[in-house]
This record gives sequence, structure tokens and C-alpha cells, in this order.
Amino acid sequence: MKLRPYEHKHQRPLTRRQFAVRMLRHGWVAAMLVAASLMLGTAGYMVFAHQSLLDAFLNASMLLGGMGPVGSLEGTAGKLFAALFALYSGLVFLVVAGLMLAPVFHRVLHYFHWEESGGKSA
Repeated sequence: MKLRPYEHKHQRPLTRRQFAVRMLRHGWVAAMLVAASLMLGTAGYMVFAHQSLLDAFLNASMLLGGMGPVGSLEGTAGKLFAALFALYSGLVFLVVAGLMLAPVFHRVLHYFHWEESGGKSA
């Protein structure tokens, strides 16, 4: 899904409804990123750590949620995957936080700049 560009400082701020739609779009992109990451993590745990579907899903979910893995891992490949997936999960957390906070920060800053420019619509 393509995110639309934000409005220019001389344009009127979005209505509450338009802003809610923007937040829903950002939330949808964030949810798709988390879902894809969860599938990647589950598959990785199944292949490299030889875990069952449920255990792999649990470990991937816990890492993406910031809680850490459940139980110990056997084998070098499983441990290496878990370490790399933990680093990846940290980055996904930051990206999702940015996706969800960007519209809010833009809206606040847009009101300040729009008022400075006289609040005129271009």
C-alpha cells in the first residue's frame, strides 16, 4: 500500500476524519510489516532451530514483542538465527514506532507552521 505524501505547510491541516484515515493507513503498513516478520521468524525457527509450528510461532512472537525467546535452543544454526532475528526484531520495533508516530508529529508541527504562515490555504 502506498502512503500518500504529507501536505505542505501552506496547505490547510487535514480534518480529523482525514487524519484518522492517515493513521489507519500507517497502521495497516505497520501491521503488514509485523505479520511478514512474524511469518519470517516462525519459518526461521522451524527450519534452523527445528521447532514445532507452535514453538516457533511463540518464539518469533516473543522476540517481536520485545520479551525475548522462550526456552533454550540447541544447535549453532538455531542460535545464530535467533540472534539475527532478535536484531531484526529491534529494527522492526523502531520502524513500526516511527510509522505510527510520524503522522502525529507531522500534525503537531504542521499546525505551528501553518499558523506562522498566516493560516492561509494555498
